[in-house]
Amino acid sequence: MRSITELIIHCTATPEDRNHTVQDIDRWHRARGWKCCGYHYVIYRDGTVHTGRPESQIGAHCAHHNAHSIGICYVGGTDLQGNPKDTRTREQKRSLRVLLRQLKKKYPNAKIKSHHTINPRKACPCFDADREYSQL
Repeated sequence: MRSITELIIHCTATPEDRNHTVQDIDRWHRARGWKCCGYHYVIYRDGTVHTGRPESQIGAHCAHHNAHSIGICYVGGTDLQGNPKDTRTREQKRSLRVLLRQLKKKYPNAKIKSHHTINPRKACPCFDADREYSQL
């Protein structure tokens, strides 16, 4: 198994009123030349958590950090005009917290990070996950 030191939070950077699936993300990522969906987990607007790729596989979600991280993405992240916005539904917030607690039990030394903390040119995930989940 890989050594996991980071749990990196992302968003799909899609409008808040749109539903997307792992299959959609898989198609987008394959179009970029990737093997499959780059995230390990995707949280739909209804709060259901879906697997993008197995944890045992290296992700494709954060340059120079993929080998030692788990990528978690929620659907949304922009307002209707495409501007960055924390669009997480109540269900997404609940599911993300539950998933992070589970992953922290499995990888207790892993740090929870926003994608934008690692790559400041990105707004993703459009909220401060580092601060929000600092107590997990």
